[in-house]
Amino acid sequence: MDETAAPLLAVSESGYNLPELATFAVALAILAAGVLSVIYIFIGGISFILSGGQEDKIKQAVHTIRYAIIGLFVTIFAVTLVSIIGNILGYDLTSMFQMDKIKEVIRVILDSVSGKKTAPTI
Repeated sequence: MDETAAPLLAVSESGYNLPELATFAVALAILAAGVLSVIYIFIGGISFILSGGQEDKIKQAVHTIRYAIIGLFVTIFAVTLVSIIGNILGYDLTSMFQMDKIKEVIRVILDSVSGKKTAPTI
């Protein structure tokens, strides 16, 4: 990791900056929603393939795919809405939606799950 990289969340002497913490939480929630939508699209597709022509299984798989796509559209709409609200309030609420910051968040989460002792920049 680059030593000059800016931390994901700036920590002042009084603690975390509330708008940045809110932005970080929204970014994580939207990232999780997007990933889960894609996962459920794949699960629905696999269920559809493995349905063997049974109507109830096909219907269940189609519902899974349909609701996952709806969830993906809701996620995209949420990103747009957050951006619009941020512009109205004069704050860049989408600063956490940059690919390098998303990769850093994923790295920190995976390191904490796997038990690695790397120092997060959050």
